[in-house]
Amino acid sequence: MSLARHIDPEELVGRLHDAHLTEGGKQLRKITTTSHLTPYGSKYASEVSVPKYRLPEDGAPADTVYQLIRDELDLDGRPNLNLASFVGTYMEPNGIQLMVENLSKNLADNDEYPAMMDIHERCISIIAQLWGVSTSEKAVGSATTGSSEAIHLGGLAMKRRWQEHRQAKGLDTLHPNIIMGANAQVALEKFARYFDVEARILPVSKESNYRLDPELVKKNIDENTIGVFVILGSTYTGHYEPVEEIAKILDDYQERTGIDIPIHVDAASGGFVAPFTFAGAGGPKWNFELPRVKSINTSGHKYGLVYAGVGWIIWRDESYLPQHLIFELHYLGGTERSFSLNFSRPGAQIIAQYYNLIHLGFKGYREIMENCLTNARLLSKSLEATGWYTCVSEIHKPKSGVAGVITGAKETVLGTEGETSADYVAGLPVVSFRLSDGFMKEFPDIKQESVSLLMRARQWIIPNYALPPNENKTEILRIVIRESMSLDLLDRLISDLVSVTQMLMDKKDSDVSILQHRDVGRSGMQADLKDSQRRMLEGVVKRLQEGIHRSVC
Repeated sequence: MSLARHIDPEELVGRLHDAHLTEGGKQLRKITTTSHLTPYGSKYASEVSVPKYRLPEDGAPADTVYQLIRDELDLDGRPNLNLASFVGTYMEPNGIQLMVENLSKNLADNDEYPAMMDIHERCISIIAQLWGVSTSEKAVGSATTGSSEAIHLGGLAMKRRWQEHRQAKGLDTLHPNIIMGANAQVALEKFARYFDVEARILPVSKESNYRLDPELVKKNIDENTIGVFVILGSTYTGHYEPVEEIAKILDDYQERTGIDIPIHVDAASGGFVAPFTFAGAGGPKWNFELPRVKSINTSGHKYGLVYAGVGWIIWRDESYLPQHLIFELHYLGGTERSFSLNFSRPGAQIIAQYYNLIHLGFKGYREIMENCLTNARLLSKSLEATGWYTCVSEIHKPKSGVAGVITGAKETVLGTEGETSADYVAGLPVVSFRLSDGFMKEFPDIKQESVSLLMRARQWIIPNYALPPNENKTEILRIVIRESMSLDLLDRLISDLVSVTQMLMDKKDSDVSILQHRDVGRSGMQADLKDSQRRMLEGVVKRLQEGIHRSVC
């Protein structure tokens, strides 16, 4: 066996450097040095500002950029405490893992990702059956980036069918209109504006439960009505609109006039709530069991329990999706039939949706939705028990119509053993509430918006905004109960709401408007604006200062 001699590595490296290995006059070997040991040891920690609005000439170390961006994002609110949004903020680890593993897949690449496309088709089939599609019909649908796109597609299909019907009879197609309530989410009005349809936005009232009034529908339909948007779950108060009642009005209208007006159900939130809860939609039908309902949309990223980025649109039969709107694309090695506003779309959310559908099954979804409604009822009853608040939403009221007035009995607040959502008014797990008349009379100087501001200081995001036009003198605070609102967290929420309200009562002269967010950076920006631009910006700021205005989706 040969002997090995110890080698001094420092001596070896020194000899290599002394060799002056060069190529084209340049030394090939250099002693490397680390520019920084930690992200906070770099020049960006104290010497150089991070480029914000211009592309930097030179890049920066990956770990430093990551840490700086992450630190800035710490200024965001906590998603789980964002009670303003219906969009889910929790997924199970296995679902997240599937999303991460498939983030690079494009839903537009049919030929490249056939397994993902099969999963897409399965989701369409499962949801269509969930919504009561008949076995004699050939349901067709698509994933979308959310309910906004889905609503636009549903509206476009109704408009095109109306045009084809009118053109076949030699009638003009110049004045299409569509019916919706003033409580409609902005996506419905966007459809009308973007696609040249007159939006007949009907006022809502306390008597109509702040939702579409069937009597007003009856008065506003005509031969140019392409359809009626009916909402299964108002974003303001969570009330379900009376789909079956409106369907009967349209049936009667067709019988008298021969004019066939379809319904599109915007079930952005309710599409994954009503099918699973014991309450359903409160008794009446709302889905494809009604022949008048031609299409339905929902958001997978709301109560479908997937992270943001997926919605669904389904037509009860392929005959209700005009062929003129379907594109046949020969692209990326295959042929695709497409009807969407987007081409490239993320595929990971589709896979996550399928995971939830198979993993949870009907009973799993029911358990989650019933839990959400139980917690929403508990919050509603607790708020009204204080005497300081009145709930505008009604999912806590017994189905008999008798208001659940709190008398101090434990059962009245917590409910009785074995009760379900079927014992109460049907709706979304949403709690919309306002200061009670008695409270406002005793404390007229306390602004309801202050509750929202002080809760924000405790990291809870609870919007305060006006009800739809015609009822906009009333402002409401709204809390969306999602899957991740546990009973323990709910206890803390109730405690903080009570504490904040008590603080306002004890210090009613205090000005909490200082807590309202203002972007101090705008002052410098305004100096560079034209007078017209400055006036517009000042007007926006003034409107924002008059109340807390957030998206209600």
